[in-house]
Amino acid sequence: MNVNQSVPPVPSFGQPQPVYPGYHQSSYGGQSGSTAPTIPYGAYNGPVPGYQQTPPQGMSRASPSSGAPPASIAQAPCGQAAYGQFGQGDVQNGPSSTVQMQRLPGSQPFGSPLAPVGNQPAVLQPYGPPPTSAQVTAQLSGMQISGAVAPAPPSSGLGYGPPTSLASASGSFPNSGLYGSYPQGQAPPLSQAQGHPGIQTPQRSAPSQASGFIPPASGGPRLPSMTGPLLPGQSFGGPSVSQPNHVSSPPPQALPPGTQMTGPLGPLPPMHSPQQPGYQPQQNGSFGPARGPQPNYGSPYPAAPTFGSQSGPQPLPPKRLDPDAIPSPIQVIEDDRNNRGTEPFVTGVRGQVPPLVTTNFLVKDQGNASPRYIRCTSYNIPCTSDMAKQAQVPLAAVIKPLARLPPEEASPYVVDHGESGPLRCNRCKAYMCPFMQFIEGGRRFQCCFCSCINDVPPQYFQHLDHTGKRVDAYDRPELSLGSYEFLATVDYCKNNKFPSPPAFIFMIDVSYNAIRTGLVRLLCEELKSLLDFLPREGGAEESAIRVGFVTYNKVLHFYNVKSSLAQPQMMVVSDVADMFVPLLDGFLVNVNESRAVITSLLDQIPEMFADTRETETVFVPVIQAGMEALKAAECAGKLFLFHTSLPIAEAPGKLKNRDDRKLINTDKEKTLFQPQTGAYQTLAKECVAQGCCVDLFLFPNQYVDVATLSVVPQLTGGSVYKYACFQVENDQERFLSDLRRDVQKVVGFDAVMRVRTSTGIRAVDFFGAFYMSNTTDVELAGLDGDKTVTVEFKHDDRLNEESGALLQCALLYTSCAGQRRLRIHNLALNCCTQLADLYRNCETDTLINYMAKFAYRGVLNSPVKAVRDTLITQCAQILACYRKNCASPSSAGQLILPECMKLLPVYLNCVLKSDVLQPGAEITTDDRAYVRQLVTSMDVAETNVFFYPRLLPLTKSPIESTTEPPAVRASEERLSNGDMYLLENGLNLFLWVGASVQQGVVQSLFSVSSFSQITSGLSVLPVLDNPLSKKVRGLIDSLRAQRSRYMKLIVVKQEDKLEMLFKHFLVEDKSLSGGASYVDFLCHMHKEIRQLLS
Repeated sequence: MNVNQSVPPVPSFGQPQPVYPGYHQSSYGGQSGSTAPTIPYGAYNGPVPGYQQTPPQGMSRASPSSGAPPASIAQAPCGQAAYGQFGQGDVQNGPSSTVQMQRLPGSQPFGSPLAPVGNQPAVLQPYGPPPTSAQVTAQLSGMQISGAVAPAPPSSGLGYGPPTSLASASGSFPNSGLYGSYPQGQAPPLSQAQGHPGIQTPQRSAPSQASGFIPPASGGPRLPSMTGPLLPGQSFGGPSVSQPNHVSSPPPQALPPGTQMTGPLGPLPPMHSPQQPGYQPQQNGSFGPARGPQPNYGSPYPAAPTFGSQSGPQPLPPKRLDPDAIPSPIQVIEDDRNNRGTEPFVTGVRGQVPPLVTTNFLVKDQGNASPRYIRCTSYNIPCTSDMAKQAQVPLAAVIKPLARLPPEEASPYVVDHGESGPLRCNRCKAYMCPFMQFIEGGRRFQCCFCSCINDVPPQYFQHLDHTGKRVDAYDRPELSLGSYEFLATVDYCKNNKFPSPPAFIFMIDVSYNAIRTGLVRLLCEELKSLLDFLPREGGAEESAIRVGFVTYNKVLHFYNVKSSLAQPQMMVVSDVADMFVPLLDGFLVNVNESRAVITSLLDQIPEMFADTRETETVFVPVIQAGMEALKAAECAGKLFLFHTSLPIAEAPGKLKNRDDRKLINTDKEKTLFQPQTGAYQTLAKECVAQGCCVDLFLFPNQYVDVATLSVVPQLTGGSVYKYACFQVENDQERFLSDLRRDVQKVVGFDAVMRVRTSTGIRAVDFFGAFYMSNTTDVELAGLDGDKTVTVEFKHDDRLNEESGALLQCALLYTSCAGQRRLRIHNLALNCCTQLADLYRNCETDTLINYMAKFAYRGVLNSPVKAVRDTLITQCAQILACYRKNCASPSSAGQLILPECMKLLPVYLNCVLKSDVLQPGAEITTDDRAYVRQLVTSMDVAETNVFFYPRLLPLTKSPIESTTEPPAVRASEERLSNGDMYLLENGLNLFLWVGASVQQGVVQSLFSVSSFSQITSGLSVLPVLDNPLSKKVRGLIDSLRAQRSRYMKLIVVKQEDKLEMLFKHFLVEDKSLSGGASYVDFLCHMHKEIRQLLS
C-alpha cells in the first residue's frame, strides 16, 4: 500500500527512525487496506478524546431508529457513513461493541470458536446497558502487573462505558451475538468476563489508575481477585483495591484486602434468537437485552430509543467511566518518557534496560555500547539452555553499527595503534575492550571472552593501580568506552594494499516509460546540484568519491566525462549477454574536475532519448556493468539504479510476469516472495566480493517482481525505494528527498562484521540486508547508518551469574574517504537463575523487531498461516511460562502479563495483521515483497512505529504549543468527528479531517470555506499565514525529519473512499482482511495460555 514517501533530513535524535518508502496506494479502490504498518508511540496526557466507533470493519451498524434488530450482521459497504448519529463535534465515548467479539464465520482468524468456561452459578447483574466487548473493563481492569495493579491505559478500543461481557478468553463467540433475551428489566447472568479475564500485569511504576473497576454495591456480585506477587522493591500503588475506581456512587461493600473484580468466569448467558422484542441498540448494531436504569453506567447512545414493549425505567444519561484497563501502548510510552526522559542514560552498569526507543534521552558511554548501537530482547539472560527453552524468550540483539548519533553525543573516538594495529586476544581474536582483565602488574591480560592469558606488547604496557586497573584506563577509549574505532593496518585490507576511495555510478533507465513520466528529466536536473553533496570525511574540502554515468534500455550506454573533453562521449554496448566496460579512463571522474562535461551530459540525456519508443529493459547486465567498472578501477562503491519496468528483454536475468493472487493462502504462496531465477543471487554474490552495493529506485506502473529485483540490493546491503505510478507533480518531492538523503548519507563499504560472545552463548542466526558465505561473518558490500543486523544467540554451555555474558560486535569497513577502519561495540549482560529476573529485564519493542524479522523470513519457506501460528504459539509459551513460574497462584480466569511485556499481545497482533502475513484484497504482490525486505533491516524505533502507528489529534493542544500533541490509541473509537488527526508510521502520513470540524479551522488550514470543498487525497497543505497552518505544517515537517524516508501526505476526509485506506492503519480495530481486534486477540492469547497451562 504505497502511500508515497521520500527521505527527510536526519531524524531528530531519540526519535524512532523508520526507513521505508510506503506502499503503493493506487491499488486501493476505496477499500480499507489490510492491516499494516504502525507507528511509534506518541505521548498520552490525560483523557483521550473519545470517539464514536463505527462498526468494526465488516460489520454494519444499526441506526438507533431502526426497527427490530437484524438477524445477522451484514457486510458494511466501503465508505459507509460512520458517524451519522452525532451532531457537530459530538463525541461518543461509549463502549465499543460486542460485535467485535463475534467472529464472522469467514473471517475467524484463530481457529474454531472457543469453548465456554466455568460453571459458576449465574449472578444477576444489575448495572449498565449491555456491556460491550471493547470494554475489557472489569476483567481487564483487573489487570495487574505482577502484583501491583496496572495503570489504566487510555483505552484504545475500549470506550468508557459499562464493562464488557467478554466471555473469558476461552468462552465462545457464537455468531448469534453475545446476549440472549431476558425477562424485561432483568439482567443476564454476569458472564464473568466482565471485560476480560482479569488481566494482571506486574507493575514497575506509578500508582495505578486501573486497580480493577469495582461496580457499585447495588447487588453486584463480588468475585475473589487474584493478584500476582509484588516484585521485590515494588510498592502497591493506586487506590485501595476495595474502593470503587473513580465511580461516584454508593461505595461497594468492602472486598477483602487484595481482591479485585476478577475471577473465574461464569457461564455465558444463553443464546437466543435476536429477533425478540425488548432490545436496545448497541454500539455497532449488536443488540442486547434491555436493562433498567443502572447506576454509573451510561447508555450506549445518549437518549437511545428502546424497542419493543419495554416495561421498566429508561437508562440514565451516560457518565464516563475510567478508560478501560487493557494495556495501552500510549500510556506505557508516556510513562517511560516521564520517568526516564529527563536523566541521561549512563552505560556503566552491566545489564541495564535502556529507556524505550520512543523516549528522547541522552546517552553517556561509560563502558557499554549505547542503545543506539545495540538493543537486546533481554538484558538478563538465563544461565542454562534448559531455562531458556522453558521461557521461550528469544535471546537476540538488534545491532546498528554505524547508527547516527544526535549532535549532543560524541561520535566514537578513532584510536591509532600505528604499525602494530589493534591489540587482540591470540586465541579468539576479540579486540581490546574495557572488560579485559590485566594481571601480573600489567604485563599480561586475560581475555574476557575465552579466558586465554595473553602477553601485553611492550609499547602497550602500563602499570596497574591499587584496584588492578591500568592507570591510563581513562585516557584510552578501548579501555573505558563501550564503542570506539581502530584504524586498520594493511593486514586488514584486500590483497594487502590500502583501498582507493569508493565510487558512485548512476544508472538511468531511459526506456519509454521513464521518459514519458518526466522521471529522466527530473533526475538529470537534480543530479547537477546533488553531486556537490557527496559524503565526505570530517573536515575534508571535497568528497573523495568519484562518479560515473550509464543509461540503458535494451542496450547500455556508457559515458566518457573526462575533464579534458569539450563534450561527453557515448559508447554503446549492445551485447548484453557478455557484459564488459568499454572504457576505463574517463568513466569514473572527480566531480569538480569534470563539472562542465558532467553538466553538459545531464543536459543532453533527456533530449537524446526524448523520442524513444523502446519499452523493453534489461536489469542484470546493468548491475554487471557497474560491478565490472568498479573492479577495473580497483575500488568499492555503490550503484544507484533508476528502473521502471519488468526486465523482459532478451538478456541474462530476463523475467516473466508471474503475479498470481490465487496463490494467496495456499502452500505455493511462498513462491511469491522467492526470486524467479538464481541469476540474481549469483550476481549479488559477485557484487559483495567486489564491494559493490546496489540501491534500487523503482517506478513501476504495474507488476515488476520486487521479490526478484530486490535480491541484489538486499544481499549487498543496499536499499530499495518504490514509487508506484510515479507522477512528477505528485511524487517529485518524495523521490528527490529520498534520493538526496540516500546519496548524502555516510556509508561504510566492503564491510565484514563479526559478533563474538563470552563462553556459554554464541551467535547462531542473523537477519538483515547482507550476505554470508560462512556461519560467522556478515558480509556487506555497503552499510549505512539506517541498517541493522539482528543476531540471535543460543547457549552452548552454562553461564555464570557473577561474570555475566559479553557481546562484542566488530565491523571492518572502508570509509567514504577510502580509510580502512574497525568499529567496535561492547555490551555486558546479566545472567540469572530465576525466570522472574529474565521477565523483569526484557524489552518488548526489540522482541517484536526480532519476531517480525523471523516471521518475514519464514514466509520464504513456509505457508503464511504456519508462520502466523508459530508466532502465536511462541507468544503464548512466553506468557504461560511467566504465569506458571513467576506469578502468584490465581484463578485461570485471569490473564497475567509481565510488566515489561504487557504490550506484547497488542504489538504481536499488529505483526500478524501486517500486509506480509495477512494481506487485504488491494495489497499487491509487489507491495508485500517490498515491505518484507524493508522490515528485514529496520531498527527497533522503525518497527515500533511501523507496526503501531502514531495518531496525533491536532486541535486538542493549544495553538501556541510547540511540542508534539499527545498521541491517542490507534483505534477508530479515538477519532472525534469534530477534530483532525495526523497518522504516521514511518512510511505513510495521513491527515484525517472529521466531518464536523469547525469552519474556521477548515479555512485556516485548507483555505476553503467548508468541509465539502476540501480536496480528498490532497498531498500538500497550502502555505497560509496563520498560527494553525504554521503549527500543522511545522508538525508535519518535524515528523518527516524523524524518519529515514520521506512520508508523502494524504488528506483523508471522514466518510470518503480514501478513509478505508486510513482505517487500515488503526491497528487496534478488526481489519477488513480478517485480522483480529486488540481485544479479540487478547482473549485469544488468554485461551492459548490456558490451554498450555492445563
